[in-house]
Parts: sequence; structure tokens; C-alpha cells
Amino acid sequence: MSVISPATHTPVPSAPAFRGRIGRDVRSGHYAVPRRYRLHLSTADPACLRIAITHTLLDLDDACAVTVLPAVPDRPDGGYTELSPLYDASAHRYTGPALAPVLSDDWSGRIVSTHAPDIARDLARRFDGGRSTAYPCGAESEIEAVERMCAQGIDEAARSAGSADAEPAARAEALGTLLRTLGSLNSWLVDRDHMIRDRITVADVELWVTLVQLDTVHRHHLDAEAVRDIAAYEILWAYARRLAGHPAFGGHLDVDAIARRHRAHCRAPAATGTAVPIVTWPGRAPDRTPSGASTEGP
Repeated sequence: MSVISPATHTPVPSAPAFRGRIGRDVRSGHYAVPRRYRLHLSTADPACLRIAITHTLLDLDDACAVTVLPAVPDRPDGGYTELSPLYDASAHRYTGPALAPVLSDDWSGRIVSTHAPDIARDLARRFDGGRSTAYPCGAESEIEAVERMCAQGIDEAARSAGSADAEPAARAEALGTLLRTLGSLNSWLVDRDHMIRDRITVADVELWVTLVQLDTVHRHHLDAEAVRDIAAYEILWAYARRLAGHPAFGGHLDVDAIARRHRAHCRAPAATGTAVPIVTWPGRAPDRTPSGASTEGP
């Protein structure tokens, strides 16, 4: 599959990247010990949702505890008060937002990693008993290609295509990038049940969460015609619906929580695409938002 060039977008604030790894560097002391580590996740956040799905696919409830955080952070800077002690213990004089996801070490009370791809990889490689089911050996380049395609060709392109501040030509170019990416994925999935290999891997997790975001978040800032064009890739959306029926995927999905999180930080006006839902996700009532209505909170 080809990888689409990135669309421009405005970066969002982020916490420092703690990049400790489990079982890779003996100097770090982060050995793969069951029940030593803890995940702090808000599944309304796409990065956290990916980790939660991977954790369930690997059946790691007994090996790595999970603390579930609210959909909407409780601090004005977008952070969680509950995570502040971990950040304070891990970064001297830390003053930034205490963001999720976090992989912490219960033995030391400090953060191991806040880097979602590393966290998912370490869960898959260090705690799956050597089966390498979710992250197959030799699949690194394929998985990274899917990650780039999702980040650049879907997420960033959709954000740019729906930006009220962008020029019409820039929005049209971004929409073209988005549609080409979806078309490439749609073609790739003809006669395939999964993105790579013959089973569910983190490549499927990556793509599925990206499609959820496209429908539940980005769609609200696109016009109805663009959303109809997006929805036309039937094989791709059938794949998304099929995975939504898997307990590891649909079991963590709360579209109402995603909507609350989106409303809490997004003040951009809604577009006509908000009235054209693509998928009826598990637990989701039919979307009856009037055309042109704002998605802002009260």
C-alpha cells in the first residue's frame, strides 16, 4: 500500500514523551513482571482506546492493571488531577498537563511511558507469552506503514478538510487526500478480513480506531457531500462494522463519551456532515442531530 503525504494541521499541546520500555534496557529496571505495571486510560481518547483494545486482545487483565479515567479531563489544561502525582514524581518541577495514556510502575510510583505506540508494542511483545499474535515478528514495516497512513492520510487530512480556518483550495486538497487514502484501503481489503496476516493485529486496531474517529469526530466538521463520498467505501466500512462486533473492540467503545470529550475542547462550528452518520456503532442511538447544528457543549 502507498503512504499518503501528510496534510498540514495545527499541533495540539502534549506532555513530555516519557519513553521507557519494558524489557528492552536492563539499566531501566523495567522488566516484564506481571502485576507490576498499570495503565491509566480514558477510552474516549483514541490513543488510549488503541491501548485498551490491545490489552484486551492479549487477555492481560491479570498481568497489567488498568485504571479507567473519565472521558473529559478535570483540569483546565486538559490534564487529569489523578495523574498529577505520577508526573510530579517522574519529571522535576513538572508544570504541564497530566495527560493520558500513561503506563506507570507500581513499584516506583513513576511513569514508564506516555508514548502510546511503544506501550502497545511492549504489551504485545512482553506479555503475550511469546505468541506474538497482535504484533507479529517481522511485521514492523507493515504496521508502521498502516500507522502513517492512518495518521497522515486519514486523521490529519480529515482535520484539515474540516478546518473552518483553511482556504477552500486547501480543504479540497485535504479532502482529496482523505478520499484517496480511503479508496486505497478499500481496495486493499477486497477479499481480506484483516489488514496484514490472517488474524487481528495492531494494524487492525490502528485502522479501526482511526475510522471511529473519522465518523464520530471529524465527520461533524465536513459537509454532507464529503461524508457521503467517505461512506461510499463499503468494503472499508463493512470491515469497521465487523470489528465493532468483536468484544475487544466494541466492548471498549463509548461513542457518547467520545462526543463529550470532543465537545469539551472543540469550539469549531458543525457542518452539514453532522447529520449523515456513517456507522451505527455498538450502543449508539441513531444520530438525529439537525443539519447545521453546533456540536459545542452548553
